Amino acid sequence: MEKNMKFPIVDMSKLNGEERDQTMALINDACENWGFFEIVNHGLPHDLMDKIEKMTKDHYKTCQEQKFNETLKSKGLDNLETEVEDVDWESTFYVRHLPQSNLNDISDISDEYRTAMKDFGRRLENLAEDLLDLLCENLGLEKGYLKKVFRGTKGPTFGTKVSNYPPCPKPEMIKGLRAHTDAGGIILLFQDDKVSGLQLLKDGDWIDVPPLNYSIVINLGDQLEVITNGKYKSVMHRVVTQKEGNRMSIASFYNPGSDAEIAPATSLVGKDSEYPSFVFDDYMKLYAGVKFQPKEPRFEAMKNASAVTELNPTAAVETF
Repeated sequence: MEKNMKFPIVDMSKLNGEERDQTMALINDACENWGFFEIVNHGLPHDLMDKIEKMTKDHYKTCQEQKFNETLKSKGLDNLETEVEDVDWESTFYVRHLPQSNLNDISDISDEYRTAMKDFGRRLENLAEDLLDLLCENLGLEKGYLKKVFRGTKGPTFGTKVSNYPPCPKPEMIKGLRAHTDAGGIILLFQDDKVSGLQLLKDGDWIDVPPLNYSIVINLGDQLEVITNGKYKSVMHRVVTQKEGNRMSIASFYNPGSDAEIAPATSLVGKDSEYPSFVFDDYMKLYAGVKFQPKEPRFEAMKNASAVTELNPTAAVETF
């Protein structure tokens, strides 16, 4: 509980008042030392968040729960006896918002859910861009710098992973989602406010990310670590399973466009930089196979394209 209390929680309404400087400092410290923070009073309508949560949980019950249970049986996971390290205890589907939406192609969601998700995605896209400008301000970069880098020539990519983490009879045997860093830019998570499970690695300890009503959890991806020359960090995180409760997770990824050229910002580099320069799509091709491995070998591999195959890709990942 003591560690939870220290987790950075940012009241976005304070950016408009006398506490702006302290709030910006809190965001900067969170980006430097946590790679995560949680925001409240962010402007997303509570009634929309309530609607999204209800429809997401209803959709799981009606369209995904039976399929999830059948998958458990087919993989022999319905009676766990030994620890499993190559499978995640989660049920997911993906929504792509940018550059082109796939919402109309998802056949098993209602029109009401589709409309709400479109509205939610649009608002999260705007929030992500506002947050990127706040990071620019803290970093001493010109306003819009990060958005411009992410844009490339085709515009940013933006998508949502909708997940449910059902109750697990033996949580010690399997993770809801194995430990990893996120490949992309900035991630905005609307998570269950009653069932916990998200943890981040800080100073060698796994720290719970506290579930808060109507909050959005922010975390930084590998691209922001590269662009900031390591000043800001992407951080390992995971989801642990629970014996009781179905945990909802709606994670939206605001990422660079496929042809965006990623490199440390010149003003943040001293004499030299240990970080590579690359095209975002090339990084994603590498990440798709090594998501659950440490990020450092990925960065090193991007310095030498011929080294990419040496990382022994083992896992697939949705790249939107």
